Amino acid sequence: MLVVTVTVAGFFYSRDEKTQQRHRYDFFYFFVSLLYNGDGYSLPNAAFAKQSSGSFRFSIISDFLIHDTEVSVMTWLQCLPLDAMLWVLGGWLVLGLLSLMAWNHTAWMANGVFPLSAVLSVGLSVLAWQSISVPATQLSGAATGGFADWQLRLDPLSAWFLLVLALISAAVSCYSASYFRHREPTPAGLIGCWYHGFLVCMALVLLGNNTFSLMFAWEGMALTSYLLVVSNYRVQETRNAGALYLIMSQLGGLILLLGFQVQSTLLLPGLALGLALVGAMLKMGVVPLHVWLPEAHPAAPSPVSALMSGLMLKVALYMVLRWTLMTSSPVVGMVVLSVGLFTALFAVIHAAVQIDMKRLLAYSSMENMGIMLVSLGLSLIFRAYGQKTLALLAMTALLYHVMAHALFKSLLFLATGTVLHATGRRNLGYLGGLMRLMPWTAWLSLVGVLSAAGLPLLAGFVSEWVLLQALIFTPVLSNDFLTMLLPVLSAVVALVTALAAYTMVKFFGIVFLGQAREESLAQARDAEYSERLAMLLLAAGCLGMGLLPTWIWPKVVQIAESALGIWSFPSQVSSIILAPVGVHRSSFAPLIFVLMLGISWLAVFAGVRLWRHGRQHTGPVWDCGFPWQDSHMQDTAEGFGQPIRQIFAPFMEVELQIPDPEAAEPVYGIRISDFTRSRVYEPVLVLYQYMVVLSRYAQGNLRQALVLMLLSVVGMLIWVFGGFPT
Repeated sequence: MLVVTVTVAGFFYSRDEKTQQRHRYDFFYFFVSLLYNGDGYSLPNAAFAKQSSGSFRFSIISDFLIHDTEVSVMTWLQCLPLDAMLWVLGGWLVLGLLSLMAWNHTAWMANGVFPLSAVLSVGLSVLAWQSISVPATQLSGAATGGFADWQLRLDPLSAWFLLVLALISAAVSCYSASYFRHREPTPAGLIGCWYHGFLVCMALVLLGNNTFSLMFAWEGMALTSYLLVVSNYRVQETRNAGALYLIMSQLGGLILLLGFQVQSTLLLPGLALGLALVGAMLKMGVVPLHVWLPEAHPAAPSPVSALMSGLMLKVALYMVLRWTLMTSSPVVGMVVLSVGLFTALFAVIHAAVQIDMKRLLAYSSMENMGIMLVSLGLSLIFRAYGQKTLALLAMTALLYHVMAHALFKSLLFLATGTVLHATGRRNLGYLGGLMRLMPWTAWLSLVGVLSAAGLPLLAGFVSEWVLLQALIFTPVLSNDFLTMLLPVLSAVVALVTALAAYTMVKFFGIVFLGQAREESLAQARDAEYSERLAMLLLAAGCLGMGLLPTWIWPKVVQIAESALGIWSFPSQVSSIILAPVGVHRSSFAPLIFVLMLGISWLAVFAGVRLWRHGRQHTGPVWDCGFPWQDSHMQDTAEGFGQPIRQIFAPFMEVELQIPDPEAAEPVYGIRISDFTRSRVYEPVLVLYQYMVVLSRYAQGNLRQALVLMLLSVVGMLIWVFGGFPT
């Protein structure tokens, strides 16, 4: 807004007609480019400068042209991709303002704002897809006096993440048109304002290219997401989760900002990289910085949970990518790999024992982020040791999984939102048998569940299969210890994928199969039309990425090559066969697989119809000799996770409420908590409270303050040197 004010003031401040005419042209071009000017091939700079006459001018400085106000048609066409994207972001901002004007007009939000937002998202997806194949675009500028220097950059990597953002936001906006109609205590218009601000800030993080641009958008993303998380502010649990999320977000932003400052002032690249990774990984929810994630995701409305899991975590991963790709040290790759592997294993174990369906999906998101960090760590290690093909293979697996996880996890969060509003229950122990009552939601959820389980022909399989290819076919590296460790890493990744499949079976089986565990579930109704359309689009994406990976693979390889600076990836890809390492090693032909399955099914069906038709006998189903079974005799969520809970007991804290055998109404309860919260965060909180008490004690008393300072210095010396100073 400051830049707009300066431009308009310059127009009215100019007295002569010639200067005003020039300003009309400047302001027209400035408005069309939506406060910025982008270039598809060059590195332009936009700046405001004050002339001696007292007026302001808008200068376009390009590698091809250096003019004050004359911009050729060719340059404008080259500026089109980034300019058009900024138009989309401007459209989202306008929709956010219109939402504030609508406030309590839920019909206007449902029938106007959110559908228009989905249309803008579709337009952004087209622009992002086209931008993958063009060279990098850079754009910079400043307001008068250098008050706000900004810089934007669009390259294939940021275009891929923008494509993910556009596709997921299109589906979530379509879903939100129905969801927020009569759901949350916060007015729908206010939610719409924060919602579109959240989308704009995430997009600007992906486009930002300097400290001011990135941190401004990063903080905006944190603030708007917090306001969305606490939409149901009347619930104490939601307020607590929102406060924890806000504190951790601000802590992560502060650490990330320190990383930028250290890089620019102290010139300590190692320290700057470490700080930046801690700040960004806190936003990703890696262990032990994840304490906010299992609380915020369940507390937020389901469309917001879908955006946070499907998009916001990927934006944080994008920040990690940008920082780590600047280094060539294998140590960084080993650290990222270790953190990712531990996060994946820790998260999938906790997901398997959860009884809250949204908390289960939150831990599942942590597990997938860990898998992505494993891919990134492998890519960095392979690049450091000169294994270019494997480095590209691991990076391609990472980028493919970014899209796949965004699709199936957003689908599952939207499905849980439909179930939650149809039943009023988040606890798995009260659900069951919903497939008969909610067939649309159940079948579309099944697509997301099978994708998350990593089964063939769906989105989650391809990326995990390619990652295992990179691990299995790794040659001997110059580091012997790492060479011996890679088979162990392959086994751990395989264990994580198996436990993820186990978790998804539990989720779908408990919610949709079996018998209803409560009589009130008979009143459940299926998703509305816009909700069905949103989930159908995401399910189609999961099927498309699983059945047609050869259509997407070349684009993803191109992005990986651009990110790593490595070219000529020797993968063998035809229209139906995907062979990342080589046909002689391994290949995947999903369409042929589907064709063979179809032929086999038709052969079996024809055989049964020809030779067994009319010979079947109808009888009661086998009831295990006990025909009085009811819903209470089904396997429960606690029972399903009991083997995992017993095997991996050191990873969690379990509190059991075992009923008295003689109790008239015995009650069994279980509470599973994260040990990092009690062993890491609670001691820090106690230390903070102790310091607050000490500060109050020393306030206003100089002697007491000096004594505390002396004791602090002595204690620090003891801690550092292991004894009293001599």
